[in-house]
Amino acid sequence: MDHSQWKTRQTRKLLGEAVEESPAYTEAGYTFALGQAVYDRRTELGLSQTELARRAGMTQPQISHIEGGDSVPTLALLTRLAKALDASLTIDLDGDTSAFSFTAHDYCARQRPTR
Repeated sequence: MDHSQWKTRQTRKLLGEAVEESPAYTEAGYTFALGQAVYDRRTELGLSQTELARRAGMTQPQISHIEGGDSVPTLALLTRLAKALDASLTIDLDGDTSAFSFTAHDYCARQRPTR
């Protein structure tokens, strides 16, 4: 797809017209959304990519690839990332849209005694 086709596609989407997207285009959107969620949580914690990699048992380039949307991590890797980011990962896939969010663990709520 060349630039003029992409621009037309964007214009049509903004006008509310139906635009058919390839599976590869949709998957790329998922990886970018996940990468943004990892980046947002990492920077919220004040961690470097190197520190996050150390915590998750990964390398800095692996973190960079995930944040850049260049990698599709496995479920096992997502679990390690969530633990390293001290958060729960919520994934919402609904047709053409996706949402990934890391929610900080609430240690105070877990330490309260139950009745």
